[in-house]
Amino acid sequence: MNSSISRLRLPLATVLAASLALAGCTGTTSTETEQDTSGPQTITWLIEEPEDAEALKALREHVATDFTEESDVTVEIKTLPFDTMRTVLQTQLRSGDGPDVINWGSGPGFGGALADAGMLLDLSDAYEENDWQVYDFAKETVTQDDLVYGVPGELETIGVFYNKDKFEELGLEEPQNLDDLETALAAAKDEGMIGMAAPDKEGWEGGHYLSMALASQAGPDEMLSIINGEESWDSPDVVTSFDLWRNYNDAGYLTESPTSVDYDTGIAQFWSGDSLMLATGSWLVGELDDNADFEVGYIPFPGPDDPGTFTAGLGSGPMISASSSHQDAALEFVDFLASEEHGAWTVENLHTIPPIPIDTEGLDISPLNAEVLATTAELAESGSFGRNIDVLVSDAINEAMYDGMQGVLTGQMTPEEAAAGMADAAES
Repeated sequence: MNSSISRLRLPLATVLAASLALAGCTGTTSTETEQDTSGPQTITWLIEEPEDAEALKALREHVATDFTEESDVTVEIKTLPFDTMRTVLQTQLRSGDGPDVINWGSGPGFGGALADAGMLLDLSDAYEENDWQVYDFAKETVTQDDLVYGVPGELETIGVFYNKDKFEELGLEEPQNLDDLETALAAAKDEGMIGMAAPDKEGWEGGHYLSMALASQAGPDEMLSIINGEESWDSPDVVTSFDLWRNYNDAGYLTESPTSVDYDTGIAQFWSGDSLMLATGSWLVGELDDNADFEVGYIPFPGPDDPGTFTAGLGSGPMISASSSHQDAALEFVDFLASEEHGAWTVENLHTIPPIPIDTEGLDISPLNAEVLATTAELAESGSFGRNIDVLVSDAINEAMYDGMQGVLTGQMTPEEAAAGMADAAES
């Protein structure tokens, strides 16, 4: 899903099955649009339509109270369904009557495509002037050809949530390698539980399963080499990662018939206590806090001989239209969105992880949220982590990945065929 500002459950990275097509667009990032800088101003901020109306209401109140009252800039928050936004965004930005600020995906296929088409303001100077403390890797994600086109969205990690209470009851320790993980999965099966909730009806979930397994199987550097095209998708590590999920499914460790179970059902299997573990991402912390009546732990998907590494990515973040007639006001608002104060508010109210360091002392957050925040901050500082495949590759590769994982889980495709399909898509 999106950022938590937009969909408020799944990260944008997870639902994007297609890159933004901007064929035939023209423009530059140094706009000559006449600027309105006199008196109180109103700007528009376009975000994806949220799933949680209460969260959107809280966001509107936060912006009105903590930004508008201090700046005299009114922000009109507009929403569109994701599919509609993807379709009309380029038209709106080109028209000159579109939003001043948009929340869109941080990455080459999304914000990068808009920047290539000349539709976004270059924020390079704004970073220096406002001293935005964005993590280096996050800033690199919104940098294209030395042009910084936005502030990255919230950090998202993908790993394994587990039921700490049940682990203790079964005499299990937190898995330190794949053997430990399989021991826990087998113990859950013997107990009549689902070892790991792994729904894959929508297809995008399978991209996360491959991402987390490949990150820990190959390591961050090797994984990035594959994503960047320096090595082929039909590498032994990719085949092994597909095969791991096939073996778990064949052993009866996963949600029964994963490709027939949707995401909501899968997460409910975990917080209801029917499943020992759940493979998904950090965006779920808020819902787990609200629904699970047991202590929850969160770990990376284990590697063959070590605890493994988290997979990480970025959600939607703010960008400024190059055709906005209120660029100064829009910059003032983006400066607010990039602030530690706003970041702390999102941590407490939206359960998200900002792309900047946050001091959690004094914040009203759960132990699980604090744990995830600390872990993610360490990853961001180190720069050593796996990558969400789906936001860094082409639509064709994503489709082959989703189809490949579903084919492997249904027995209609071998791991070798699934990996070959991704390699073929990369060459097409």
